[in-house]
Amino acid sequence: MQQTVSEKIDSAPDGNQAPEPRKHDFIVVSNRLPVDRYASDDGESSEEGWRRSPGGLVTALAPMMTKTDGAWVGWHGAPDEALEPFSHDGMDLIPVALSTHDVELYYEGFSNATLWPLYHDVIAPPEFHRAWWDSYRRVNQRFADAVIQHADHGATVWVQDYQLQLVPSMLRQARPDLRIGFFNHIPFPPPEIFAQLPWRQAIIEGLLGADLVGFQRPSDAANFMRSARRFIGASVKQQQVHVKGPDGRITHIARAQAFPISIAVDQISELAERPDIVERAKQIRHDLGNPKTVLLGVDRLDYTKGIPHRLKAFEELLKEGRLKVEDATLIQVASPSRERVRQYRLLREEIEGTVGHINGTYDTMQNTAVRYLHHSYPVEEMVALYLAADVMLVTALRDGMNLVAKEYVTARINNTGALVLSEFTGAADQLKQALLINPHDIDGLKGTIMRALHLSPNESRRRMRAMRKQILDHDVDHWSAEFLSALAETVVRDDS
Repeated sequence: MQQTVSEKIDSAPDGNQAPEPRKHDFIVVSNRLPVDRYASDDGESSEEGWRRSPGGLVTALAPMMTKTDGAWVGWHGAPDEALEPFSHDGMDLIPVALSTHDVELYYEGFSNATLWPLYHDVIAPPEFHRAWWDSYRRVNQRFADAVIQHADHGATVWVQDYQLQLVPSMLRQARPDLRIGFFNHIPFPPPEIFAQLPWRQAIIEGLLGADLVGFQRPSDAANFMRSARRFIGASVKQQQVHVKGPDGRITHIARAQAFPISIAVDQISELAERPDIVERAKQIRHDLGNPKTVLLGVDRLDYTKGIPHRLKAFEELLKEGRLKVEDATLIQVASPSRERVRQYRLLREEIEGTVGHINGTYDTMQNTAVRYLHHSYPVEEMVALYLAADVMLVTALRDGMNLVAKEYVTARINNTGALVLSEFTGAADQLKQALLINPHDIDGLKGTIMRALHLSPNESRRRMRAMRKQILDHDVDHWSAEFLSALAETVVRDDS
């Protein structure tokens, strides 16, 4: 029988010695475990189980788990339920229990209503509540305790993302034998913005518990080092932050460096060549009335993604007659995201209202201006959409990387198509042959969309070939190997 979270956390030993937990040499820590629970009902019996989550991080690290006696620490997705460690698909999984209260305050509150908008250039105003911060600190300690319990002596621990920024220092205080890495998947703001956070010093000190702190862009790493210097008086030399203890002596050196994340190139490339997916792409265009041009946007429904800017530019092109609904269709996939948060509900209402206005104004009996899809889709359907689209629109106002841009380029195995890419994405650093735009400049965005529609085949091939080479040479396996190699070198250098 499963315990509730409160029963699990508050229960005291009954005098029986609990078995010693299994120790691991390599541990990944993230807010969520790399599995999703599913329930199947075939009419005769119902069955519950787990399936591996989609995503590049899981794809990159799962093979390493099986080779290195690795384990993954994270929440399993169901509040008010505690699970014992279990194995799935060759990975040992260590669930961390979260209550409904934890999810509300630590996750929806501090992580996604304080840190997320703050780290994304305050596109939406962050909220600062002490109760949220207290919950964030408690939950981070719970994640750290799970690692402390299961990490072997000298183990490598890789902590992932902004929800767990206090974990590195908690680990260092309790287990200085560990080799600790941290990777921040979202942007890190400049000190002038980060200064707003009441708990800025604690966050910096939390991250500096790591031996290596990784970021998507060099500018993010530079922002972090500037904040370390400004808010805790750290000594920063090149990419190294000299961390001092209470007595003023240097306890260790934390290194801050950019490691741009990427995608599972082989998976996307293989799917793009599958006959059934190629046929599905043709069917998508047919279902749209075989327009001359298909434009595509694929995003989580989030205010950082610039979806309203994209729709505004598209609507004005229709209004000005530069595009005609008979010739061009925009597919906008907006997967559900944080729908319990008020700002996200309002954004959904705004976008759906805008789409309704555009279609009500410009649709004909045969043609739809915007095909809006508020769903999540499996990777096979996404690749079919990438193949069906002539132009990919990535108009994010701020994005750590934007892997959709890399997936689109990778899927274009014939080197056709065009990528319109916001300069405020991490992907813009690598995909320099994209048509770069400032999404706030609606006129500039409109002009670039029209340029993308009229690229010559030779220019399209030249741009796409160069971008595909960059991604193929720097896939997600390259990213994880580069980070872990740098972590090993950092610790050796510190010990020497």
